[in-house]
Amino acid sequence: MPQVKIYQEDSIPSPTERLWQSFSSNPFALAGLWVVVSLLLLTIFGPLIAPYSPEQQDPHALLLPPSWDPAGTVEHFLGTDDLGRDIFSRLLHGAHLTFGMSLAIVATALTFGFIIGAFSGMMKGLKSSILGHLLDALLSIPSLLLAILVVAITGPGLENIFWAVGLALTPQFVRAIHQAVNGEAQKEYVTAAILDGANSIQVFWYVIMPNVWETIIIQTTLAISAAILDIAALGFLNLGAQAPSPEWGAMVSQGLDNLLTAPWTVTIPGVAILFSVLAINLVGDGLRSALASN
Repeated sequence: MPQVKIYQEDSIPSPTERLWQSFSSNPFALAGLWVVVSLLLLTIFGPLIAPYSPEQQDPHALLLPPSWDPAGTVEHFLGTDDLGRDIFSRLLHGAHLTFGMSLAIVATALTFGFIIGAFSGMMKGLKSSILGHLLDALLSIPSLLLAILVVAITGPGLENIFWAVGLALTPQFVRAIHQAVNGEAQKEYVTAAILDGANSIQVFWYVIMPNVWETIIIQTTLAISAAILDIAALGFLNLGAQAPSPEWGAMVSQGLDNLLTAPWTVTIPGVAILFSVLAINLVGDGLRSALASN
């Protein structure tokens, strides 16, 4: 005989469940999350599902419009460029160069920024003040301009882009984490934990860090969108990925000569960049609202 429950027990959701409930209640954030997941899948599997090679040229299909145009064909769904290369295939192959590289750059910048910002945030006095003023001076330079300066010294190329954009974004992480950790370290509950006998590592990881994750998540989402724009901008300026690379910014630059006769060679990779940045910002805004409500 099954046990009869007289009193109804209320299930208390965990913090992660409350965060997901708050995040999923925002339809724009949820739509952005689906786009980001799709971009991740395209970054991993894009080259496998692309119908053509990114450098394959078809002399009989030069500047072919997209398939929804009366002159377009289904074989080239998004049309071709002036060399007869399939734009859809180039977009799929370029996803890991623009979106995938931005994730790798932000992960690297976050790692170094977290280490430096965490150590400096736990410091006090003159050392912390000097580092704070130094970071203010670095942050006064836009990340794109700083990346251009690094590329101008090291030269163009995807490997140099990685380090240039990474160096440009690292001070933002260092500054955000430094301020968050330093601000939390001055509060009374940290002093209470120290008086209870907690050592520096315990105070940092178990007392301060739970209140800093929100800042790290928000800064990460902002940095991903900034990295996508910086990579695309450097490719557009011919300082990053070089022709015939299918990187999205380089594709926009390569299609400028045919802007009036074949606008899809510029607008389609431009729309891909726009939707990537928009999706990341929507997810970041949704996370910010969900974390604030919890």
